[in-house]
Amino acid sequence: MCKVLVVDDDPDFLEITRMVLEREGYQVDLAQSGPQALEKLRQSPPDIVLLDIMMDTVLEGLHISHEIHENPDLKGCKVIMVTSIMDTDKAGLFPTDEYVPVEAWLTKPVQPDKLLTIVGKYCTHRK
Repeated sequence: MCKVLVVDDDPDFLEITRMVLEREGYQVDLAQSGPQALEKLRQSPPDIVLLDIMMDTVLEGLHISHEIHENPDLKGCKVIMVTSIMDTDKAGLFPTDEYVPVEAWLTKPVQPDKLLTIVGKYCTHRK
């Protein structure tokens, strides 16, 4: 079974995403902040991390993606960045000249069929 960690500070997004993924047979865990996500990653690394960029800080998700990428114990985790930053006044803060270690990008609001297609593409353990 494919395990997905959803990281976002929006409780509605967490709950809706959890319902969509669980309905399709994915095992889902939730985190509401970067530090909480890192703790869950250390305890039980998932196959996929759905990661928001803007949480406690504007680029918190970006920093978490780098930490995942640099940690040898998390090498198998695929990161899918989920964001609405480009539609905000914070878009200029996003570094366009920096490598971002993610497999894919999803723009909020995320349509369920698009979410399932992307997650399915990067799932290492079939449902």
